[in-house]
Amino acid sequence: MSVSESSLLNKGVRDQYMKLPQGDRVQVTYVWIDGTGEGLRCKTRTLDSEPKCLEDIPEWNFDGSSTYQAEGSNSDMYLIPVCMFRDPFILDPNKLVLCEVLKYNRKPAETNLRMRCKQAMDLAADSHPWFGMEQEYTLLGINKHPYGWPQNGFPGPQGPYCCGVGADKVYGRDVVESHYKACMYAGVKIAGCNAEAMPSQWEFQVGPSEGMDMGDHLWMARFLLHRVCEDFGVVATLDPKPIPGNWNGAGCHTNFSTEAMRNKGGLQHIEEAIERLSKRHAFHIKAYDPKGGADNSRRLTGFHSTSSIHDFSAGVANRGASIRIPRQVGQDGCGYFEDRRPSANCDPYAVTEAIIRTCVLNETGDQDAA
Repeated sequence: MSVSESSLLNKGVRDQYMKLPQGDRVQVTYVWIDGTGEGLRCKTRTLDSEPKCLEDIPEWNFDGSSTYQAEGSNSDMYLIPVCMFRDPFILDPNKLVLCEVLKYNRKPAETNLRMRCKQAMDLAADSHPWFGMEQEYTLLGINKHPYGWPQNGFPGPQGPYCCGVGADKVYGRDVVESHYKACMYAGVKIAGCNAEAMPSQWEFQVGPSEGMDMGDHLWMARFLLHRVCEDFGVVATLDPKPIPGNWNGAGCHTNFSTEAMRNKGGLQHIEEAIERLSKRHAFHIKAYDPKGGADNSRRLTGFHSTSSIHDFSAGVANRGASIRIPRQVGQDGCGYFEDRRPSANCDPYAVTEAIIRTCVLNETGDQDAA
């Protein structure tokens, strides 16, 4: 297997240092989204005492010219703490803090989509919107070859791998289970995980989360995934079609409901929301991957459990549709629906904002409202 050199270092030696007492002082690792809209960055500082809330964590800054976010002549960017978690790597009382990025003029950086999302969520707060996102990803060796695949060929065709068990069916479960525990320790709202249809492909779910929590918790879950993979010396890619050909792509299916949808008679509200979505397909496709639909065009082909990127569709228990109404929801007459269009590398702030603007705020057209 092709793993990173750093993963081969003696972890027993590291553990010796991790056991050293640190007194009252704590390490706080600041995490943020870089200028690609997909990559995550982090750096750590020492605080004199354990922060009990966000207000105890000071703003910080970084060199945006090294993260695709600024020119070298004006490179300082602000880090604004927005969500705090426990640190599963160096343990309590140390913290991880997700941050927004502001430019020199205190305006949001181009890839800081959280502020716009929060504006929409605040307007829709009375509807109590719940989200659950299903993050698919693929494990690769450091040589970018799918982890566990034959070095000179392909595994058998899809069929035995989804939710599979056995050394010849699943690859990398140690990574997956370590990530799950790391999320639980950190306080991320992880809901489950499973092996996916393509070997070396996995999924974890985050939610249900109300409003802004969805984006905050999914971004931190992604950070934890990459950080766990670093320890194992492998790579987690969120590419929506990592292997061309007769293999499933990777999405981030998004489940959504409002209080009205969850209550008796909610199916009518679900159907009304789907009708609004049907009239705004191009707007959502643009919002559902960081390249405005270009990445999803490789995945949404109408094959491999996807809908066509060119057409909107909906159906009960139909995994080949843009929008799936779970069979149980159809039977109960209330619940939620699943938007299957978001790509694995989507920005959850952009996805949840788009759904809120269309389904709750009743915005129309294919242009951004703000």
